[in-house]
Amino acid sequence: MLYLALGAAALALLLAAGRGKPVLKRREWRFLSGAFAVAAFAAAAWLSVTGRWGSAIVLVVVGLGLAVSTRRTGAAPPPSARGRMSVEEARGILGVSADATAEEIQTAYMRLMRSVHPDKGGTSGLAAQLNAARDRLLKG
Repeated sequence: MLYLALGAAALALLLAAGRGKPVLKRREWRFLSGAFAVAAFAAAAWLSVTGRWGSAIVLVVVGLGLAVSTRRTGAAPPPSARGRMSVEEARGILGVSADATAEEIQTAYMRLMRSVHPDKGGTSGLAAQLNAARDRLLKG
């Protein structure tokens, strides 16, 4: 239980260091959340074997909460007020930097399109967003 308290204190210090800004990016949070969920489940199993059911139940609930937060996708970026996607929005959707070349933009587009294409279980809305972002960056 001491290790769980130390981990919670370290997480609180990490979040306090951000002063309202996100300290961990989405990818890092998903990794840490998954790791903490596995640790919580392992500790719950150990506590249940030793007969401390109350603490084990609390850790199972904490582990389930962390596992759910790992899978949460978050909100979609807000649509542009002008109706046309801005360059910054397009870069954010494709995950490319401001100085990305046409080849890097196309590579990012293909990587993302493989996972969100309607034939692969994605939606046509996501595919359309990727198409619009690629067109905005390549055609200006």
